[in-house]
This record gives sequence, structure tokens and C-alpha cells, in this order.
Amino acid sequence: MSNKIVTFGEIMLRLSTPNFERFVQSQSFDVTYGGGEANVAASLSNFGMESYFVTKLPKHEIGQSAVNHLRRYGVKTDFIVRGGERIGIYFLETGASQRASKVIYDRSNSSISQIQHTEIDWEKVLEGAAWFHFTGITPALGKNAQECLFAACKKAKEKSVKISCDLNFRAKLWTEKEAQAVMIPMMEYVDVCIANEEDAEKSLGMKPHNTDIHKAELDESGYFELAKSLKSKFNFETVAITLRESFSASRNGWSALLVDSKDCIEPYRSARYDIQIVDRVGGGDAFASGLIYGLLTKSNSKDALEFAVAASCLKQTIPGDFNHVSSDEVEKIIKSGGSGRVER
Repeated sequence: MSNKIVTFGEIMLRLSTPNFERFVQSQSFDVTYGGGEANVAASLSNFGMESYFVTKLPKHEIGQSAVNHLRRYGVKTDFIVRGGERIGIYFLETGASQRASKVIYDRSNSSISQIQHTEIDWEKVLEGAAWFHFTGITPALGKNAQECLFAACKKAKEKSVKISCDLNFRAKLWTEKEAQAVMIPMMEYVDVCIANEEDAEKSLGMKPHNTDIHKAELDESGYFELAKSLKSKFNFETVAITLRESFSASRNGWSALLVDSKDCIEPYRSARYDIQIVDRVGGGDAFASGLIYGLLTKSNSKDALEFAVAASCLKQTIPGDFNHVSSDEVEKIIKSGGSGRVER
């Protein structure tokens, strides 16, 4: 089977305050690059996959720096379009304890929002690919990105390439009404849907019962019913729901469930990890990449889910957007149960 995976989206310049400082007190920013689909591509490259990231970036030094950052981790950039005037930026203030993290976007009129669907030859990009991945962030960037994404999904479906979508609703980019008008029709192309309770409600209008994202307790039955309902309504092959217990900004419980059979009585339920958060940005993307890798390489969906949850657990202990871990390191945490013992 091919190990070529293609992702499409925006990579941004990330400027984050050091040492948990607040925006108003910081005198400098730490610089890196990241963005939903770029994070997935980098993680899959670290797992040994042939990973391609497609986007549009300005043809100047900052755009080139983003390309170089991707190449540093083995991501193939052959199909990145160059043009436009600016790269999107996001500012991150990392929270701690009861103080939540904050993100401020400066991404209006970025290069990818100006992309034309004719600028990418999806026939060539998807040749020999096993998988195509996108998130709900990309269509939120405007009509141009939506047209390009629809063209990619149609071509992927023609070529029998598996398609996954992480719903990733962003209230700072569009409204629920706008999101559902685009995302619901787009779901006809999707084979694997990844979501949490908020994404499903905002993007697809489906809310689980007995759930509250602001409480640490989880009623798993509500999430299971949501997964089954999503699978039934949109005819997905697989639905994965991530489960985050937010005790504070510094400590989270992390697990997931997965539904993939037609007559599912019980979902696949992963191990649960108690994480001391270093940087949760990109945690969902690490889950998505782990699930894609697992579904392509593991013998069953339960093992794929365990790999995804363990991979995303590790990511949340690493600064930056990218998940700088190998598949061997993920396997080790699965076997150890997440003990965190020193390796000597």
C-alpha cells in the first residue's frame, strides 16, 4: 500500500510569549511555524510516511522560512504555490493553572485566502496517494480556499483516495451558520471524521447529550451516541471523538473513542492519560496524524486509536505546533502506560 499522504491548508508564523508570560508583559516572542494540516504532515513525516503539504505562501523570505521549516522535518513541499503578499500570523499566550491560553489571529488576506483552484493540479498532487486530509479551518478562510478544497476532495474521490476531516470549528473565523452551510455538503466526500463535542455542534449541528466542555467529568454515553449519529447521518466509515477532561490549563485528562462498524454495540475506547500540559496547541492534529498512521499500518481500529491517543498525549508535552516524536516513541508510551520513567 502507498504511504503517500497529502494535506492541504495554511501554515502560519507563530509568535508565542516565553515562560508563560502574558502578552502585556512580554518583551519578546518565540518564533516557530504551524497550522492544522501542516502539523499533521510533519507528524506523519516523523512516523516515516511520504508526507506532502499543499498551500500558498508569499514569495519572500518569511514565506521561504515556512517552507524551510517544513523541509527540516521531511515534509515534501513540491506542490506549494508561491504568491500573494503575506503569511498568516497567530500570537499565543500560554496559560497555566486556572489561567487559560489565548490566541490572537492576524491572518486576513493571507496568501492562501487568495488561492485560485486552477493554481493546483490535483490530478498530479494526488497521483499514487493513499490519503488526503483537511480540517474545518481551511474552508473558513474564504471562498477561494473552499473552491480549492472542493476540487481536491472531488479528485481524491475519483482516485479512490481516503479522505479525512478534523472538523476544527474556529469561532474567530466564521459563524456556526456559515460553517454548516459549507461543512455539511463537504461531508459527502469524507471517509474518516474526527471531532470533539463542540466541533460537531458548531460545524454540523449535532450536539451530544449530557456533555459539558467546561467540566472535568465525562458522560461517555453521550459521546458514543454522537459518534453513532454522525456515522449514520453522513455515512462515514469511521468516526473518532476526542475526550478532554479540563481540570485546569495545566492538567488535562486525555482519551478518545472510535466507531467504525455498522452494528456497533460498544465503541472502541482508548486508554486515558493524565497530562501535565506543556503546550496543547497541535494536540488535536497529533491525534489526527496518529489515527491516519494507525488506520494505514495497524491490523485493527482499536490499535489505531491507541496509537493516536498516545501520540497526541506526547505532543502536549512538547513546545511548538509540531509533534516531534517517532512511531517507536509512541509505541513505548502505549506499552508503558504513560509512566514517564527516565530512559537510560
